[in-house]
Amino acid sequence: MSPGQAGEGGRPAQLKRTGLRFGWTTGACATAATTAAYTALLTGEFPDPVSITLPRGQQPSFALAREELGDSWAMAAIVKDAGDDPDVTHLAVVRSTVRPGATGSGVVFFAGPGVGTITLPGLPLPVGEPAINPVPRQLMRQVVEDLAGQHGRPADVAIEISVDHGEELARRTWNPRLGILGGLSILGTTGIVVPYSCSAWIDSIHRGIDVAVAMGRPHVAGCTGSTSERAVMGEYPLPDEALLDMGDFAGAVLKYLRRHPVPRLTLAGGFAKMSKLAAGQMDLHSGRSQVDLAFLADLARGAGASQVLADSVGAASTGLGALQECQAQGVPLGDAVALAARDAALVVLRGAQVTVDTLCIDRAGVIVGRAQPAGPR
Repeated sequence: MSPGQAGEGGRPAQLKRTGLRFGWTTGACATAATTAAYTALLTGEFPDPVSITLPRGQQPSFALAREELGDSWAMAAIVKDAGDDPDVTHLAVVRSTVRPGATGSGVVFFAGPGVGTITLPGLPLPVGEPAINPVPRQLMRQVVEDLAGQHGRPADVAIEISVDHGEELARRTWNPRLGILGGLSILGTTGIVVPYSCSAWIDSIHRGIDVAVAMGRPHVAGCTGSTSERAVMGEYPLPDEALLDMGDFAGAVLKYLRRHPVPRLTLAGGFAKMSKLAAGQMDLHSGRSQVDLAFLADLARGAGASQVLADSVGAASTGLGALQECQAQGVPLGDAVALAARDAALVVLRGAQVTVDTLCIDRAGVIVGRAQPAGPR
C-alpha cells in the first residue's frame, strides 16, 4: 500500500519501502471531528466511524474517542495517530465543537483550549486568528457546506477546535518562537504524516523565515541545536524570532532564503555537522551524510598542517578527533571548516542578497572556528 492509500478503519497504512506506518495530521483529525459533530448537530446522531475526503482523494475513516450533544451544540473528538513518525502530537485528543453561527456569517473558526493564536506577522493567517492552517480550514468549510446543503440548512457555523494538553505540547514545538501562543497549530496540507519525512520541521523553518522577514529582522541565525544556539546568542543580540532551529536541514534554510532573502545569515553548528556543510552536504543527519575525513585532511593541509598531520586527520576515527589533533599542533582546522561552510552556503544561495558568516562549536559550546561575513557571489 502506497502513501497515497488509506488503511482500513482509519488505521494508517504501511509504506512499501520502509514498512513504516504513515499517520494523520491534526488537520485531518479536526476535519473528521468536525464532520461527526456537525452531523450530530443536524441529525442528532454521531457517525462512528466517521469518513472524510483528503485533498488527494483518500477517504480514511476515524473512530470517535468522545462525543457529546447539547442544546444547540455538538462535540466530537479524535485521537491522533501519527503512525511511526516521532510526532509530538501522536495520541493527542483533537476536539471539534460546532454551534450554529449568526445568519450570513459562513464558517467561522475559534481556538479552543490547547490551540494557539497568531500574534506575529508573516504566517499564512492574520494576527489574531486561531492557528488553524488554510488547508484544514478549507477541508472543514467544505464539510460544513456539503452537509448543510444536504439538509437544507445555511452553512453558518462556528467551529471551535481544541487539543487536550495542547498548550503543554506546544512548548516542544516552534510555536512560541513563531508567535503562536496558547497552544498548537492545526496543520496539514495532504492530511497524511509520512514517517521521518521531517516535512513539519522544514515547514517550521520556512515559517520562521517568513516571520523574520515580515518583522523586518536584518539578521537571522540557523543553528543545528541548542548548544550552537547558545553560542550564537553569546555573539549576537538576536531576538527569538530571528533564531532558526534548523537541525540537520541546512539546505532547507539556504534554499528558502534564496527566494526570501534576509540581509544577514549566521550558520552555527557542531564541528562535525559544519564539516559536512563545508563539503557540500545540505542534509547534516548522521544517517544521511558522513564526515569526509579526506576532505578534512585537505583543509588541514591548506591551513598549514604537515603531511604527517594531514595523514593523521585523514585516518582519524571522528571529525572531532581530527579537530583536536589539529588544535594540539596549532593548526586552525575549525576556521578552515567554517570558511568552507560559508562558501558552500553562498554557492547554494546563488547570488541572493544574503551576507553569510559561520561558527563551528565543540560539544562544550566553545567556538572552535569562525568565518567572517561574506556577501553574494
